[in-house]
Amino acid sequence: MGLYLLHLHLHGLIRGHDLELGRDADTGGQTTYVLELARALAEQPQVDRLEVITRCIEDRRISPDYAVQRETLHPRASLLRLSFGPRRYLRKELLWPHLEELVDRLVLHITRQQRRPDWIHAHYADAGWVGAELQRRLGIPLVFTGHSLGREKRRRLLDLGHHPDQLNQHYAMDRRIAAEEDALAASSLVVTSTRQEASVQYAGYRHFHPDLPEVIPPGVDTTAFHPHLDASEDDRVTALLQPFLRQPERPPLLALCRPDRRKNIPALIEAYGASESLRGSRNLVLILGCRHDLHQLEKSQREEWQQVLEAIDRHDLYGLVAYPKQHQRSQVPAVYRWAARRRGLFVNPALTEPFGLTLLEAAACGLPVVATDDGGPRDILARCRNGLLAAVAERGRLGQVLEQAAGPTAPWDDWQRQGLAAVAEAYSWQAHARRYLQVAADLCGQGSRPADLERMRPRLAAPTRLRKVYARISEP
Repeated sequence: MGLYLLHLHLHGLIRGHDLELGRDADTGGQTTYVLELARALAEQPQVDRLEVITRCIEDRRISPDYAVQRETLHPRASLLRLSFGPRRYLRKELLWPHLEELVDRLVLHITRQQRRPDWIHAHYADAGWVGAELQRRLGIPLVFTGHSLGREKRRRLLDLGHHPDQLNQHYAMDRRIAAEEDALAASSLVVTSTRQEASVQYAGYRHFHPDLPEVIPPGVDTTAFHPHLDASEDDRVTALLQPFLRQPERPPLLALCRPDRRKNIPALIEAYGASESLRGSRNLVLILGCRHDLHQLEKSQREEWQQVLEAIDRHDLYGLVAYPKQHQRSQVPAVYRWAARRRGLFVNPALTEPFGLTLLEAAACGLPVVATDDGGPRDILARCRNGLLAAVAERGRLGQVLEQAAGPTAPWDDWQRQGLAAVAEAYSWQAHARRYLQVAADLCGQGSRPADLERMRPRLAAPTRLRKVYARISEP
């Protein structure tokens, strides 16, 4: 009998088609990762069944797709949506009081079946806590991927001047970090994307052990992300951006992310606006999710858009900066290719970047990059050699690096060639899935942990105490 795998992805809007990436802070790269990983694992002959557990949401503000109980992703993989908490969509920081309800539902779901999952893979802190509870109650081995760690995010936001109480109020940061500690205490394996993530970011946790992590870089879908742009694609992207740009044929600096403070887009606009050479030779293209009405966005997104628009106005960048209201996920590869045809650059100026899947997407489309000198981009550029890193926290440094990468002596053609070759060689989902199964089966196949990890593993808190802790969180 083949493997039965259970993945937990509890927040954000996930479906098997037309991902709404960038809709809000909870619908980003993790959603793509989980979906692509599930499909890649289902293609492996040793996998018999795979379920991705997510939240069932009935909300008139979103698509009815998210209320469908079961959705097929592959003949051997499906999305199973379980109800817990209110029916309406909630951002992840408001889900904590409802996670015990999900644990009870999952215990029933698992124990009513003829067989149990060979292991559970939890994605992010909320799923990590649920996975730790399932491990404690049912003894099923746990694999954990934090995606974005609370300690690292808190450190960056404190550096920006946020008060700790403000972080707890909006991000439930203390609870998130405690859940990550619980997940690490219960895990047999931690899957990370980069060496820096394994050796630096996780190392700040009390329950982390250096034998836990395995670095397995994610892949990129090269059937969608490739360098071959056809004329109709070029025309459609031009039509999307042309209303903003006086000279749409100029090489662009392209940023593609959700409007989130961590993504640091206002700093990119400031760097562009302060540089006479960049303003005189390049356009700035900002694909920042989709919006209908700025007033209907959640507060953090409204504030980010306010800073974006103020920076554009302050530097009088009209005609030089594009920021379309709507785009489809299917258009994203064409946007990369459109920028590459014009010998542009992809820019990721994030304050912190656990991995940076968009860097691989850009590289696969033949677009060189300038990226933050933090986390995943270090590993990616060390392997791909397709651009430059910038210490974005240093005042003026991002602008200097952009001028260097956009200058006449920059090796743009070499960067393009090296990026395409590295993606084809090192970043495939098939290779990721094979390595993942090899490592996870070795550690989880018998439901065991290495002896030294088992000795140091703390006893997880009793559910009654956890119930009291998480009950203190209330919805506004």
